[in-house]
Amino acid sequence: MLSANFVSAQASKKIIIEQSDFVDVDKDKYPDAVLLTRNVKVSHDGVILTCNKAYFFQKENYLKAFGNVQLVQGDTLYLNSNYAEYSGELKKAFATGNAVMTSPDATLATDTINFDRNVQEVFYNTNGTIINKENTLKSKSGRYYVTQKKFQFLTAVTLTNKSYEIKSNHLDYYSNSGHSYLFGPSTITSKTNFIYTEKGFYDTKKNLAHFLDKSYIKYDDRIIKGDSLYYDRNKEFASATRNVKITDSVNRGVIRGHYAELFKKKDSMFVTKRALAVNFVDNDSVYIHGKKLMVTGKEGDRIIRAFNNVRFYKTDMSGKCDSIHSSSKISLTKLIGNPILWNNESQITGDLMHLIGDKKTQKLDSLKVLNNTFLVSKDTLGTGYNQVKGQNLYGKFLEGKLHETDIIKNAEVIYYSRNEANELVGINKNVSSKINVIFDNNAIEDMTFFKQVDGIIYPETELPENARILRGFKWRGDERIKSKDDVFSEEENAEELKVIEATKKDKEKKATPMKVRKETLNYDKKKEKI
Repeated sequence: MLSANFVSAQASKKIIIEQSDFVDVDKDKYPDAVLLTRNVKVSHDGVILTCNKAYFFQKENYLKAFGNVQLVQGDTLYLNSNYAEYSGELKKAFATGNAVMTSPDATLATDTINFDRNVQEVFYNTNGTIINKENTLKSKSGRYYVTQKKFQFLTAVTLTNKSYEIKSNHLDYYSNSGHSYLFGPSTITSKTNFIYTEKGFYDTKKNLAHFLDKSYIKYDDRIIKGDSLYYDRNKEFASATRNVKITDSVNRGVIRGHYAELFKKKDSMFVTKRALAVNFVDNDSVYIHGKKLMVTGKEGDRIIRAFNNVRFYKTDMSGKCDSIHSSSKISLTKLIGNPILWNNESQITGDLMHLIGDKKTQKLDSLKVLNNTFLVSKDTLGTGYNQVKGQNLYGKFLEGKLHETDIIKNAEVIYYSRNEANELVGINKNVSSKINVIFDNNAIEDMTFFKQVDGIIYPETELPENARILRGFKWRGDERIKSKDDVFSEEENAEELKVIEATKKDKEKKATPMKVRKETLNYDKKKEKI
């Protein structure tokens, strides 16, 4: 009984002839082989091979097959070709001449295919085409892991379907799920956008993707970058996390933050976590920061909104408010909720502010301050403050600088008047229906009073300190934003340092796995040569 079992085990390693219409020996060509012709069928350890003609080398347990060759391994793999060789000892197959490998999910067509049954791997080094439902993959070489149903490409590969095209030098593709893993410089091109990544994942069935390492998404007029990008092609939705940068090439603007969402179909964008918008106006950059930034609308009808503790900076202007609403269509920017504006050395406050641009020149044209207007600047040499108070203010800009203002209705003024030698002449305390103020070299140059003028110029000694302040006066010079870095609070800067440290740690963690992966790839190449 033991002897019979041993013989049976030995026999299972040998190639078994299941069928052949003719069996002969070709003494001239292969004297050591059995010649099998017509309806040839052999089996070996779970594999069945059929062909028109075969030479079976019994001692070597080796087979050479010709014509309509098909090797079948259960329901996991079918290998068709014009010619094939199979080793029963090594459990390896070689197929060439219109070679086609078919699995339950995909078909590979190439010139030559190698199949190693020991590790259940198929590899080829000739131009190959893989059809997997709606996806077509083409490459110069590749490997298929039968058990995992995974194709791996380590040379140039292209995946195409009706919606997009993927190009990469290293792609892992799972034929059952349609999942693609991209390594190294890779691109995804479609009619709607262009994507670049050096490490990414793409679900070709659900059209969902996740990208890392130097990745970006490019739409018609926008480029989205971030340490981590998520993309939904069906919804044309993208989100970016950490070190986000969105560039608007048409409007010459940039938006930054640590989290962003974009809906292309709705032409909308949402940015938060250290959100910052940088726009180019009057040959200068305007920096706008808020806890949340929203951009909606197409080019020419775009609206920018900033919320919660908004701060902005321009070389000769800065300010704060609760929120901003800016429309490119009507060239109007509204500063809403406790707005304060610093124009050079002047401080302007009111209930609501409008900055109005020139549609043709795209330059800042005028300013409106509605309700409870207050205009304050320090006296150039003394310790006092020039103050103008009224209901509304209407100003005009010249070359990006506030040049002239009209303060109307219940206008009041306290002004330190000086002569050409900058000597104090007196303190002008006045009321009128309207006051016109001209600015020059960032300081008040001239004042003109209109209608119902009532006032006097007091000598400095005759006007007490408590009379030199208008009701409602508040100097907020210590809050002034003097540089682009000042748009962020100290708390936000502290949070940013934490993000930078976290990014460094992530890069350190990624360094080791990448080295391990490289060694694995080198090992695979060596094994392939063997």
